[in-house]
Amino acid sequence: MRSPPELVRLIEHPIAHHFLVSVADTQHRIVYVNELFCQSTGYRAEDLMGREWVELGSDLNPPQLLEELRQSIITGRDWHGRFAFRRHDGSVLWEAMTMIPLSAAGEEEGMCLGFGTDISELIETEQRLEEQKVIFRGITDTLSTSITLRRGRRLLYTNHALETLTGYSRKEMDSNPIGFFIHPDVRDKINQEIRDWQDGGKGLLSREIPIITKNGEHRWVALNMAIVEHAGEPTTVATAYDITRRKQAEESLRRAHDNLEIQVRQRTEQLALAKADLEADVHRREVSETKLMRQYTELSKLNQQLQSAHEQLVQSEKLASIGQLAAGVAHEINNPIGYVQSNLGSLDSYLQDLFELLAAYEAAAAALPADHPALLAATALRREKDLDFLRQDVPNLMGESQEGIGRVRKIVADLKDFSRVDSDQTWQWTDLHRGLDSTLNIVNNEIKYKADVVKEYGDLPEVECLSSQLNQVFMNLLVNAAHSIKANRGLITLRTGREGSDVWVEVADNGCGIPPENLGRIFDPFFTTKPVGKGTGLGLSLSYGIVQKHHGRIEVKSQIEQGTTFRVTLPIKQSETERQSP
Repeated sequence: MRSPPELVRLIEHPIAHHFLVSVADTQHRIVYVNELFCQSTGYRAEDLMGREWVELGSDLNPPQLLEELRQSIITGRDWHGRFAFRRHDGSVLWEAMTMIPLSAAGEEEGMCLGFGTDISELIETEQRLEEQKVIFRGITDTLSTSITLRRGRRLLYTNHALETLTGYSRKEMDSNPIGFFIHPDVRDKINQEIRDWQDGGKGLLSREIPIITKNGEHRWVALNMAIVEHAGEPTTVATAYDITRRKQAEESLRRAHDNLEIQVRQRTEQLALAKADLEADVHRREVSETKLMRQYTELSKLNQQLQSAHEQLVQSEKLASIGQLAAGVAHEINNPIGYVQSNLGSLDSYLQDLFELLAAYEAAAAALPADHPALLAATALRREKDLDFLRQDVPNLMGESQEGIGRVRKIVADLKDFSRVDSDQTWQWTDLHRGLDSTLNIVNNEIKYKADVVKEYGDLPEVECLSSQLNQVFMNLLVNAAHSIKANRGLITLRTGREGSDVWVEVADNGCGIPPENLGRIFDPFFTTKPVGKGTGLGLSLSYGIVQKHHGRIEVKSQIEQGTTFRVTLPIKQSETERQSP
């Protein structure tokens, strides 16, 4: 139980100004709210006095919540939880609130103190995250490749494909040991290899393993595993797809080969005279086997390319969703910025009028006797309010405010330009310098603390392209350049130029450089030198694909501790055939 003096100390304590504080009497009527509570709900304090506290509750609160609060107050227990208020404008304010009864357990209901923090943005974030989870599950459940996430022995997620492949439900997989459906002949060996790999924590683990499904069927799967950082902890991501038919074909080929050798030996022993014909037949079979193996190699390469294309498609869809969200946010921000800019203009005009009126009053006051009471009072008030300083400072403040609003409008415009989604794949004539400047403004926070940016732009014509995709390429190159600068403040140089029917864009840095052994792999999907959880290895791979789609080329030069230069070369105009090709 808290005494009244202790209550006063609580609500008047400086730290209380950081919380939404309210006090209700024995009838649950509000008798006190602090300034932050009024600001957050949109009510004035006098409008809230005497109102029942529950009147402010939103219908988003569970029906049993008010009864839980009342029981806590009756039993003298503190209550902690989330509570939804209905603001004065009708919107919802979510508060992480603690309700403290000011009477001991068993006594009559007394006053109660509520304090908490605004978590409306957190609630909105949780809702958006849940929506993204639903979309992710919807996408992954359409895949024929199974996807599994595990943290230790705990199964975090699996899509429908694994249930289809093994016949076991998620509940059955979660309640059984890891890898329980692996064939018993190799189960211990495979599990030990996985444990050794997890202890090492690096690279991609790929294995072809036999399994036994729930109905006893023997199948083969291609297993790929990687360790990523999820929710701040190492998490194992595994994908698997059915390769039973391929294995059956290989086994059939092996048996056919064995049978062929037996037949060759028998025919050699029995028909010495047919030796030449038999050797010719063996040669033809060897040619067939070589062709089959070549086809198998090409099929494996095609499967790898298909998997890479799928991952890039998923990444592109995520980027498109983020672009749509950014464009919507920029559109919503533009309206209130317009109001503020318009109001600042009006306010500036009003202030000029007030200063003119004040000058007129001062001229009139000058005609009064020096000892006139009104003149003496006005002079004292002028010194007290430091009118001369206000005349100088107010125009400066208005100018800084209008400059700030202008900068915000520029950032919003760049955000809308950068995030424009070419959903219809329309090729348009675009100013690459404008795209570079917009992208540079968007990633400024990644660069400004690490490097200075120098622009050496040439004279470029407009280029026929998919502008938002090229902006993505520029963003990847700029962010990589910033990340390559480790210690002292560095330098990033943007250069452009024209060569015949092509234009080129260079992004150069004086960072740590790329080791020669990695230069040939930087455009490979999933290749990254960043720590686990810091990079997907898809940025340069996606950029390479976008440049290829534009029928251009991307080149790199790098020296250790000297820096790296990426050059993107693009045709100015796409031919009709090139524009329609993927």
